[in-house]
Amino acid sequence: MMAPALQLIDVRKRFGRTEIIRGVSLSVATGERHAIIGPNGAGKSTLFNLASGRFHADSGSILLNGREITRRRPHEINRMGLARSFQITNIFHRLSVFENLRCAVLWSLGYRYSFWRNLNKLADAEARAEEVLDRIGLRRRRDVEAGLLTYAEQRALEIGITVAGGASVILLDEPTAGMSRSETARAVALIREVTAGRTLVMVEHDMSVVFGLADRISVVVYGEVIASGRPEEIRSDARVKEAYLGQPAEVS
Repeated sequence: MMAPALQLIDVRKRFGRTEIIRGVSLSVATGERHAIIGPNGAGKSTLFNLASGRFHADSGSILLNGREITRRRPHEINRMGLARSFQITNIFHRLSVFENLRCAVLWSLGYRYSFWRNLNKLADAEARAEEVLDRIGLRRRRDVEAGLLTYAEQRALEIGITVAGGASVILLDEPTAGMSRSETARAVALIREVTAGRTLVMVEHDMSVVFGLADRISVVVYGEVIASGRPEEIRSDARVKEAYLGQPAEVS
């Protein structure tokens, strides 16, 4: 059988005397869109930080496509095929949209940053960046400084940066936070487009996005997964209603 794209086995993380992640086990199948939901402070972003190497687990194991990454550093995990975005937009504000995307593809193509290298002559990096530019719908903003984009455009650019390196597993942390309904609809369409054929794990508070996009959902409360299953199973789970969702009408 194929190994899960991302697997956490009895993962625990403590900050001082407080245990934030309390024995989380989670398995995300290859090609699956998996949402992690739960109240503020439940430990969702901490799980992302553990999976991406920003934090190290105190105990337990984390595997990426069957390979142990528990003690790996972020750049090593990225090279092994996992990329993530952050809650706060993380872009190079004074570089153009295109330059942001080109930076994102360099490592995946085997290039290393060099003061003397003329990036304009790297045809493969230029072509990959142009392709991603089209996929995220920012062609007309190609040469605009990223800091001058609207908030929704900046989020689209960050999603583009996240997928530009060709990672097989994509972690998106609240990709539609702060967006209007119309902006959210465009963001969901973009996420569907750019993650096709890849594994997506997302933290998201907008339940219309979660139930409309995810194949499976895991609910985290006080650092523990209290339920994991298909959207219809999560919608009807009594524990989830009590701990987080409320009555079914609130997520219809």
